Amino acid sequence: MSRLKLSEIRKSRRLQRTRRHFRVRNKVHGSAERPRLVVFRSNRNIEGQVVDDDAGVTLAGMSTLTAELRGFEGEGKSRKVEHAFAAGKLLGQRAREAGIETVVFDRGGYKYHGRVKAFADGAREGGLRF
Repeated sequence: MSRLKLSEIRKSRRLQRTRRHFRVRNKVHGSAERPRLVVFRSNRNIEGQVVDDDAGVTLAGMSTLTAELRGFEGEGKSRKVEHAFAAGKLLGQRAREAGIETVVFDRGGYKYHGRVKAFADGAREGGLRF
C-alpha cells in the first residue's frame, strides 16, 4: 500500500477494506494441508478461491459468473444471498473433488454477514470444514 494520509484512508471505503484485509492476512496463512479460502465481494457478484500460500497456487475457484451459475434464479427476496450460497456450495464440492477437506477462512476485510456468510455456509454444506 502506498503512503497515504490517515485522513485519505478514513475517507475511502475501499482503502478501509484494504487495511482490514491486510490485518486479516497478517494472521491467516494457507498451507498445503489447510489452504486459505479467500472471498471477494463486489456489488453484483461474489467469488472465492482456495489458495495454497506456500506454493502460491490457486487450488479451486468459483464465482457467480461461472457457467454453472449463470442461469441461477433465486426464489426469495435476497437473490444475491441465495446466489452466494449456491456459489459457496459448488466451491466446496470442487474443493472436495480436489482432495481438500479443511480450510482457513479469509473474509477479505468484509464483515461476516450477508453474502459473505452465505458463501461460507454454502462452502460448509459443500463439504469443507473451517
